[in-house]
Amino acid sequence: MAKKSKSANKDFPKKKKAIATPKAISHDLGFFSNTRIWSVLIFLFAFLLYGNTIEHQYTQDDAIVIYDNMFTTEGVSGIPGILKNDTFYGFFKVDGKAGLVSGGRYRPLTLVMFALEWQLFGKTAYITHVCHFINILLYAFTCLVLYRLLLRILPKKKNPVYAGFIALGTTLLFASHPIHTEVVANIKGRDEILTLLGSLYACYIAIKAHQDKKPILLIGSAIVFFLSLFSKENAITFVAVIPLTMYFFTKANLGEIVGKYFVPFLVAAVGFIAVRTMVIGFDLGGTPQELMNNPYLKIVGNKYVPFSAGEKMATIIYTLGLYVKLLIFPHPLTHDYYPRHIDLMTWGNWKVILSLLVYVGMAVYAFIGLRKKDIASYAILFFLLTLSIVSNIVFPIGTNMSERFMFMPSVGFCLLVSVLLYRGFNRKNEVLTSFKTLMPAFGIIGLITILFSVKTISRNFAWENNYTLFMTDIETSTRSAKLLNAVGGELSAQASNEKDEVKRNAMLNKAVKNLNEAVKIHPTYKNAYLLLGNANNYLNKFDESIKNYERALQLDPNFEDAHNNLNVTYRNAGQYYGEKKGDLTKAQQYLNIAYQRNPKDYDTLRLLGVSYGIQKNSQKAIEFFTKAIEVSPQNADAYINLSSAYYYAGNQAKADELQAKALQLDPQVLTKRGNK
Repeated sequence: MAKKSKSANKDFPKKKKAIATPKAISHDLGFFSNTRIWSVLIFLFAFLLYGNTIEHQYTQDDAIVIYDNMFTTEGVSGIPGILKNDTFYGFFKVDGKAGLVSGGRYRPLTLVMFALEWQLFGKTAYITHVCHFINILLYAFTCLVLYRLLLRILPKKKNPVYAGFIALGTTLLFASHPIHTEVVANIKGRDEILTLLGSLYACYIAIKAHQDKKPILLIGSAIVFFLSLFSKENAITFVAVIPLTMYFFTKANLGEIVGKYFVPFLVAAVGFIAVRTMVIGFDLGGTPQELMNNPYLKIVGNKYVPFSAGEKMATIIYTLGLYVKLLIFPHPLTHDYYPRHIDLMTWGNWKVILSLLVYVGMAVYAFIGLRKKDIASYAILFFLLTLSIVSNIVFPIGTNMSERFMFMPSVGFCLLVSVLLYRGFNRKNEVLTSFKTLMPAFGIIGLITILFSVKTISRNFAWENNYTLFMTDIETSTRSAKLLNAVGGELSAQASNEKDEVKRNAMLNKAVKNLNEAVKIHPTYKNAYLLLGNANNYLNKFDESIKNYERALQLDPNFEDAHNNLNVTYRNAGQYYGEKKGDLTKAQQYLNIAYQRNPKDYDTLRLLGVSYGIQKNSQKAIEFFTKAIEVSPQNADAYINLSSAYYYAGNQAKADELQAKALQLDPQVLTKRGNK
């Protein structure tokens, strides 16, 4: 009996040890415990952050995908055209121009949404409000899905304090980060939102399928992922991210990961590429020799040549470092990083070396932590994988960088910050039973979130309209030829509506100054010369305007806008010197050139007729007024002009006949002319 009793005592400690397993530990979760409430709060928080953008107008590339896109503005009937063409075809409306962007673009899902919104609200003043509202709504859902995904993949049962802190901290940082303002405040940024929303949700469904042992859900996951690819090609990086997530956060073996969580998404990606190729062809992007489509060009011997391999890589590495800087300290922000906001960099620049060291350090740490399934390693790999496609290393993207390109990678950054804060306040790596230890860490996240939120809300105001955006960001992107050009164009457009002549001329002179800076940076910038021509035309500096248009035509002889505007400038110059300066000789010189360039322009013909009439050359006046009627046979005013010419030529009968014809076309024509 004694032996039996002794044997029983040996087993006792084992039973006691079993009771002390992590599952039996009591966790004091406090205000973190109710994830449903936090889900609602996260959604509302993300929505309210961008609430001040709902009444904003269209900005930036909204014209390309919405209000100046011939398919979108057709509503439902335009959807087939959206599905059958490059994303930009509906804007350019001409074969070939849609492919100006390196590699082409096929992102029909967002355009289909815009077409549906146009169908429902396009004839109302609320269309922009609706579009902005939907952007904010989708962003809030993205933040919510991120939070729920993190709760799914983190060890919520074994270590709820850890899971709750990481999930909430990451989501709050992500939701409030000011670098996202370009995506959410700009309606066109919906492609980025839908891409990340779809990719995260596809990952969530895949995790759920594994955890709940419901493999049928993988079909839904692959479908969601497939749709996200039709929002933007960046989603393709999740072909790697989803199996990586399964590796880090489940016990699935390599074969299962490849078979279930890699192959289906690879098939979806291949399917998308096949559809894309059928629609717009297969092109990974060439090397255009236009600076606005290829930032890695420099001027040598009065012509553009490519950067050397070393210069190009140094410049790319430098911009990648700028992304990290903006993620840590998002100021100043700008929508424009075109040349030469970022200039040519070399390996002799310490900033390039620092950036390289940062990325090498991240890569080394991620590789070392891969085998240990270190969540910090996962965060870094998430960042690097989603960054790769917009890095200019894999293939050219047409610009140095853009804040919207950080929308997807910023998830990895925010996750890494939360993990590092958790470890900083839990150095012993214990399974915490209370959030008390982490309150300082959460306080830091709360402070960062507040600062980020203030910056986000204030930055949103810059996106109210093009004028506000351009005039705000030109203070930051002072060396961007593209933005200098945009500012010049916008100032010219605003000046055309300004009634105060002093203010109008000040705006136009400022436009000219910005446009001249643009062509100094980019000497072959044909659009800047076009806008310079416009601004000088408005300032009545016609000879300068003509030189600007002619320069644009030297760069592109088929530049239709330059041809048309040059014709108008010659006509305007003739009218100005005739009516304002009384110099009929000079007026006719300009008008005759305008006539030679476009013999079918009614106003040119009319002005020539008037000028000859003033000179009492009735036969010439009759000649040009007759041609004006041939161009515009239903114009009553044209018949009155010709009637007057015949009257002064001494042909009263013909004059009366033509006046009768004019009155037949418009009984009020004489009254209107008298009022003038």
